[in-house]
Amino acid sequence: MTDVHDVQDTTAAGNAAVAASADTPLLPAATAAALAETALTRAGLSADDARDVAQALTETSLRGIDTHGLRLLPQYLDELADAIATARPEIRTIRDTGAAVMLDAGGALGVVAGLTAARTAAERARTHGVAAVGVRNSNHFGAASVYSRHLAKEGLVGIVTTSAASRVAPFSGTEPLFGTNPLSFAAAAEDDEFALDMATSQVCFGEIKERRKHAMALDAGWATDTEGRSATDPEQAYALSPLGGYKGQGLAMVATLLGAVLTGSPADWELEHIGSSTPGRGRGIGHLVVCLDPAAFAGSAQFASGLSGMLDTTRGARPGADAEQPVQVPGDPQRRIAAERTHKGIPLDPHTARAFAALAAEHGVAWPGVPA
Repeated sequence: MTDVHDVQDTTAAGNAAVAASADTPLLPAATAAALAETALTRAGLSADDARDVAQALTETSLRGIDTHGLRLLPQYLDELADAIATARPEIRTIRDTGAAVMLDAGGALGVVAGLTAARTAAERARTHGVAAVGVRNSNHFGAASVYSRHLAKEGLVGIVTTSAASRVAPFSGTEPLFGTNPLSFAAAAEDDEFALDMATSQVCFGEIKERRKHAMALDAGWATDTEGRSATDPEQAYALSPLGGYKGQGLAMVATLLGAVLTGSPADWELEHIGSSTPGRGRGIGHLVVCLDPAAFAGSAQFASGLSGMLDTTRGARPGADAEQPVQVPGDPQRRIAAERTHKGIPLDPHTARAFAALAAEHGVAWPGVPA
């Protein structure tokens, strides 16, 4: 992916800024999905693909990952209109060894390619116990957790990464070389879930853009200026900093190795950024989806019991004296936000609200956004 995946950090300032406005529109999830589906269908996608993309973006926003949710719809529509993404792609199998499959996405929207890979991985993992599906010739695929959680809902373990246009300087470096290169892992047991979706940078670039919009200072250590010095002025931010110094750089390189090198895709520093790509040319992004079937290892029942025990034990850990909240596991904040937004609606930032209001007018749909 091209911008971000740190789900907790990506929502903090952006959501705070949105919540501070009394005029923030709240869009019901069903309405958001229906409007997105209509716009994507009229942009040329098949009914199934339009529904998949609309649901992926809506669910991502429901979970509070606003930088990778409904906010992306106008950009995806622009990429379709500019022939950067292909509305009716021919997704081809290049190599197939049973447990390993390599796909050419034919310039598809990344969500279409990613879900194709996830479904293929689930099918093969049930046969072989494990499966790995590589994708090349794709585009921005949104939140990596869309695909890892898709597999988790099937009772499987999902591991997902992707290449991304360069935003992050290596540790001690100055020039952006790596993308924010997400790593996502997900597994579920009964009604519970482990869902990690993290950037390998301190924050995503979407957070920098949000801070710029609202003239809010950056936290120290998030980004550097052209000389490699820490930048707190968002206008001076030149490169993002890797998560945890050299360790984050190593993880970013793992994502590049798996998403780009392994799939034969362009390196991060060779990719164009979403929103600034050359019309008529796909972005060439690569993804990797790995799937494990617990039935082939400890067994499904024992895996579910062990996962539940791990989650319960972790949440039951005694918080520190200065902790402001209980101990959580990856996915807990997003589940809480999803429950609230399902009830109240999805808050839209002003830019996204204007874009959706315009789409509603264009497609003859009543605009239901109401003040918070």
